[in-house]
Amino acid sequence: MEIAQYFEDKTVFISGVTGFLAKLFLEKILRIQPKVKKIFLLIRATSEKSVEQRLHDEVLSVELFRIVKKDLDSNAGLLEKVVPIPGDVSLENLGIIESRVREEIWRDVDIIVNSAATTKFDERYDVALGINAMGGMHVQHFAAKCCKLEMLLHVSTAYIHGMRDGLILEQPIHMGETLPGAKISYLDINMETKIVEKKLRELQALNATQKEVTWVMKEMGIDRAKLHGWPNTYAFTKAMGEMMILEEMKRKDYKLIILRPTIITTTYKEPFPGWIEGLRTLDALFAAYGKGKLSFFVVDPQSILDMIPGDMVVNAMVAAIARHSNDEVSPDFVIYHVGSSRRNPINAHHLQSLVYQYLRKKPLHDNRGKPIKAGAELQFLSSMNSFHKYIEIHYLPYLKILKLLNVIFCDKFKTSYTNSRQALDYLMRLVELYKPYTLFQGIFDDTNTEGLRITTREYNSNADMFGFDPKCIQWEEYFLITHFPGIVKHALK
Repeated sequence: MEIAQYFEDKTVFISGVTGFLAKLFLEKILRIQPKVKKIFLLIRATSEKSVEQRLHDEVLSVELFRIVKKDLDSNAGLLEKVVPIPGDVSLENLGIIESRVREEIWRDVDIIVNSAATTKFDERYDVALGINAMGGMHVQHFAAKCCKLEMLLHVSTAYIHGMRDGLILEQPIHMGETLPGAKISYLDINMETKIVEKKLRELQALNATQKEVTWVMKEMGIDRAKLHGWPNTYAFTKAMGEMMILEEMKRKDYKLIILRPTIITTTYKEPFPGWIEGLRTLDALFAAYGKGKLSFFVVDPQSILDMIPGDMVVNAMVAAIARHSNDEVSPDFVIYHVGSSRRNPINAHHLQSLVYQYLRKKPLHDNRGKPIKAGAELQFLSSMNSFHKYIEIHYLPYLKILKLLNVIFCDKFKTSYTNSRQALDYLMRLVELYKPYTLFQGIFDDTNTEGLRITTREYNSNADMFGFDPKCIQWEEYFLITHFPGIVKHALK
């Protein structure tokens, strides 16, 4: 059966739809199959907005949906297919309070796509644990109650493997597993939950402010991640989410896909090139350099930066769902790495020259609309040792002088010193958070994904509509004509 045809008359449930990737997935389904029966969207209501308002403001009104809305003539055409549901993956039954709604979903849904996640590298540990880790278990419990469910697709990240070197296989991560360099040999997720709860009670007893609680929870997340071998809270809690889903899957009879994208970038082609929301991972460095706020960073010039356009990730998602649901002999569980490092690698040095080339011709502008002239190329320091030496030579003497001036001139320069110190502290933290990506020495195997590409091409007459082969990307053309202009237009506005 053709991929688009598979989704005809299907009921789909999507979590995390206010996020970048889930928006792309929703738009793709509506565009390729207007005869999809229904799409339930789990959305968390806020004190300011209802789920209907969030659906309108943060999803359907986004430029991404302009082609779909044009094809369906009006927004009303979309709303007939799309049903917002108040809920939260961090809660049992996904926080869906109305029993009538829960039972309708359990009765009708064919496909569940769990894309809910917090992607901040240093998110509050309690928040990341609730969404990224416990959220996976809650989605699995919910899926088990669905009478006719064919497929659960869970979006993870390839970086659950931490900073491993060499070829990284499409293999599961098992309950309790830790990574090389861990100071603890077993990961007890229940214990992690209890540690968080205890710390929150202690902070409450101390009448800690919300700002203080946030700081403690962020530091705890990084500390607990490193204790078990992960570089940041995001990768750590996403790994826990996979563990919990796989543990529960042993007792289920529907099919499970774990899809692990690498660094997701602007759309390559669909629904139009260059769309993105916000600054994602390495794009923050592009913006900081382009605005004259960053002149150096810790990056190994030979490190492979594994990037993949967002629409290619979505194409892999829809192709995988259709293939495994259609094929009775396909495995009940499969992992797909969706990236470029094995088939079409680009290293940091190449990207560095493209950033410089682009900003020299098309500089960013300051708040007054004046172009910001790019200086020398962003300097790469290839190791943490070289970074610390650079700071020692170029920054610490300056800070010591400012501190001395504070004493001599009765704190006249205090603001200057404080700001400089804070800027340095922020830079140090940023380097620690980004080094899993900028110093990464691994290559993500995509044998399973290549098999999916081959099947998609063989059995679909319109395979181009579902392309996710990174070999077709001409990196120079993509970055200079599509990606960087997309960042400027959609993320920096």
